[in-house]
Amino acid sequence: MRHLCPICAKPAVAAHRPFCSPRCAQVDLGRWLTGGYALPAAAPAEDAHEDDGAGEDAPG
Repeated sequence: MRHLCPICAKPAVAAHRPFCSPRCAQVDLGRWLTGGYALPAAAPAEDAHEDDGAGEDAPG
């Protein structure tokens, strides 16, 4: 089974696997460091404690 470089799709070289060269390995590292592979996050939910009835006007 031939593995392809995930950056440029050339055949991978054993010395740099899964990449074909040190250059493609550096490109991949750069993407990791700059957040290029970050997954989008959902917007944070509203504060759940706002509507629970326990607040300033709760008896105490």
